[in-house]
Amino acid sequence: MAAKFGARSTTDDVLAGIDLSGKRILVTGVSAGLGIETARALVAHGADVIGTARDLDKAKRATTEVSETAMKKGVSFQLIELDLASLQNVRAGADKLVGDGRPFDVVIANAGVMATPFGKTVDGFETQFGTNHLGHFVFVNRIAQLIRPGGRLVNLSYSGHRFSDVDLNDPGFETAEYAPFLAYGRSKTANILFAVEFDRRHRDRGVRATAVHPGGIMTELGRHMPDGAIADMVQKINEQRSAAGEPPYEFKSVPQGAATSVWAGVVASGDEVGGKYCEDCQVSEVVLANSQLSAISRGVRDYALNPEHAKKLWEKSEAMVGETFA
Repeated sequence: MAAKFGARSTTDDVLAGIDLSGKRILVTGVSAGLGIETARALVAHGADVIGTARDLDKAKRATTEVSETAMKKGVSFQLIELDLASLQNVRAGADKLVGDGRPFDVVIANAGVMATPFGKTVDGFETQFGTNHLGHFVFVNRIAQLIRPGGRLVNLSYSGHRFSDVDLNDPGFETAEYAPFLAYGRSKTANILFAVEFDRRHRDRGVRATAVHPGGIMTELGRHMPDGAIADMVQKINEQRSAAGEPPYEFKSVPQGAATSVWAGVVASGDEVGGKYCEDCQVSEVVLANSQLSAISRGVRDYALNPEHAKKLWEKSEAMVGETFA
């Protein structure tokens, strides 16, 4: 039977006819792009949404339409500060939510950075690994008790996980030469492995976790890339696609890019997506690490779903942040 949704499905397509009244959903990174659209689609279908952002003033300006939609629907949309590059800030934000005590049905870990110059977070971690993985690792684990049985964690990853597996011996590029997309690949693989282990730890109480690839979208995420870099990348991809007899690559719109997050969070069943990697509103096929595929190709590398690797990353992450999570 043909899949109901695909690469061109939008958030409104996957949520057609779905009433999210009574659902409480948290989305990180709602000051731009996918985060804004994810929040908009969810409140438009009746969910109460809590959005996080490092810069609250920017987020307030960016989510004017979301707030207006929430008012029309009679639901709530709230913003809280969350700087994933500062564990002190992450812990403070998580503690406020735990103190409030209200549960969540879904947590969508959407925020992130891409291809940044070499740098370090407030706590001394390499910027991309520290922000994309460790910040979310601490935040999500601290609020995990708030996710209701039957709830869901959705980690945004990317096809760029194919650039690299995580290096547990050198997560901060202390010995390896730093390369922006290599570091990005490590962090995106970590997002998937985190979902795999979180799913294993929480599925007995009915909470499932998954990782998703939104697709290629033109958003603020590419702001650290030099002029012309995206065009050069697309040209190389299209040369590969042409040689394989495939049509030219097309970017997704933001509503198409946010569709898989929404689908995996509130449409698909937990058993369908739990511990998996999804793209184009479907569960992805697994491809071997030595397969000759471009970063834009479909599928998930086998190392990103390796359960033993996921356990080791969890232990390494706990050691790095100085906190153990049951």
